[in-house]
Formats: sequence, structure tokens, C-alpha cells
Amino acid sequence: MDNPFKKILHNEELPEVLKEKVLNDVAMIKLSIDVADLFVVKYPNVVADLLNGGGTQEKTDNKETE
Repeated sequence: MDNPFKKILHNEELPEVLKEKVLNDVAMIKLSIDVADLFVVKYPNVVADLLNGGGTQEKTDNKETE
């Protein structure tokens, strides 16, 4: 793939189409990271907490009432 940044002169403005393309690519990368974090880290932690009886909040509530 051709690098479009090499076509830009040093004193020239960046074309709006290229700006939009770069910003869309960055947004897609951020979205991918957020989705991966949700399904790889947070979702398994929630499932593990549910299977273990509700997580750590329930354990701390029981200690306070004793």
C-alpha cells in the first residue's frame, strides 16, 4: 500500500479526506480495544463472580454483619 503522507508537501495542509480516514482508523482501533477488553477481561470476571456466589461485595457485607 502506498503511503499517502509522503505525497504531502511540508508547507501544505492535510487533505480533509485523509484526515477523516486517519481519524476513522484510530476510532476503529479504539473500538476494537474496548470490545476486546470487554469480552476478554471483564466478561470472564463477571461470569466467574456469578459462579462463585456473587463476588466480593457479598463477602464484605457478611463480615460487617458478624
